[in-house]
Amino acid sequence: MAEVKSEIAGKIVAVNISVDDTIEDDDEIFLLEVMKMELTVRGGVDGTVKEILVAVGDTVEEGQTLAVIE
Repeated sequence: MAEVKSEIAGKIVAVNISVDDTIEDDDEIFLLEVMKMELTVRGGVDGTVKEILVAVGDTVEEGQTLAVIE
């Protein structure tokens, strides 16, 4: 099991996955707004989405777990 974590603090502006989706390591799964810029969060691992821990509009901290991939 792998956790997708935020590399920087910001606001979630898009969630491009759903539970049970199959993803590849380079898939763009979240979009973060950081200081008026957008940052893509990639899965970093091949697998199936088991849990999504954030929603659009949520503010996240650096190192916060965004999703769990199995």
